[in-house]
Amino acid sequence: MPEIPGDASLRERAAKVIPGGMYGHLNAALHGDKYPQFFVRAEGARQWDADGREYVDLMCSWGPMIVGHRNPRVEEAAAAQQASGDCLNGPGPVMVELAELLVDLIPSADWAMFSKNGTDATTQALMVARAATGRTKVLVAHGAYHGADPWCTPGLSGVTPNQRADSIEFTYNDLASAEAAAAQAEGDVAAILVTPFKHDSFEDQELAEAGFATGVRALADRLGAALVIDDVRAGWRLDLRGSWEPLGVRPDLTAWSKAMANGFPIAAVTGTDALRGAAQSLYSTGSFWFSATAMAAARATIEILRETDGVALMHRAGSRLREGLAAQAASHGFVVNQTGPVQVPWLSFEGDATLEKAIHWAGACLDEGVYLHPWHNWFLSAAHTDAEIDRALRGTDAAFAKLRAAFGAD
Repeated sequence: MPEIPGDASLRERAAKVIPGGMYGHLNAALHGDKYPQFFVRAEGARQWDADGREYVDLMCSWGPMIVGHRNPRVEEAAAAQQASGDCLNGPGPVMVELAELLVDLIPSADWAMFSKNGTDATTQALMVARAATGRTKVLVAHGAYHGADPWCTPGLSGVTPNQRADSIEFTYNDLASAEAAAAQAEGDVAAILVTPFKHDSFEDQELAEAGFATGVRALADRLGAALVIDDVRAGWRLDLRGSWEPLGVRPDLTAWSKAMANGFPIAAVTGTDALRGAAQSLYSTGSFWFSATAMAAARATIEILRETDGVALMHRAGSRLREGLAAQAASHGFVVNQTGPVQVPWLSFEGDATLEKAIHWAGACLDEGVYLHPWHNWFLSAAHTDAEIDRALRGTDAAFAKLRAAFGAD
């Protein structure tokens, strides 16, 4: 086997042929000096970087991995489809089978459309809402991430004011703010787009309050607008039926991606019968959107999650991690906040406005073989067994000790 170049060598070469050496959220330069840029292998709940260092993966490749890296059943389903054909002159039968599975599983889904990533899905959902209502405006929570197209990307480079003009912001979990945003639109609201919980980067996460969820559902109904849940990040981890199903709130449209196929590229929009005609009217497509391999992987992934009660497995892993981190932080004299659902957790340090402690601690975790993040939420998977969580906790405990040596206790 040829020798794999190390991370430093790959970065040097990348700087010559890739803008900035790397771009977007995977640019390791944004995360801290210790973060590797290139990875070469993954198995179960572990990853290995280009320098051969092994990590317990608490980012799950930023969300897509949900039943274990290279899960044998998913890989077998994908390989079998690939052997027959992937990108063909039309979709394979698996497209119908996957759509049937989603409609059977998700109470708010009467139909499904497929694409490749979360930005595709959120954009497509808004197109359906606008086609159905004949309106232009969308209400979105301030600071929420819905993708990287010009209408929603966090960065404004290359974006014109007109491309942002149809979004009106409200404050998450503040129903009065959403009502005020609707009033500002003066009857032109096509959709209310909301994440199932507040998972903005650099901030403690915030679960949706039941009154807010039911309130925005009622507001959408009163306006004649579509309620769109962006379940790209949380989907398949909190409830297989949809992340707001436990709150008794069903959307008109839902955007899915990330963990849908355990790392194979696919996204979906599901919706109600009332919006079927609007969805049918769209011209929304892509050369690779109908590739069959990722659809086969998605079907296998969802079936595994349903058969094994994957949500419960992830909840167990997340609870074990959260309890362990709380005990460790206290024993080392640190005050921390652990926020968000346990399946999609994040830890911040009290009073750490500059994230100095978080970055130092996350770097120490890397040194101890645990890959997590100082300012973005983490992800748990069904492959995070008790043994994997315990291995991660040994690393985080050592990292807390290093943090105390550097900063002292709180």
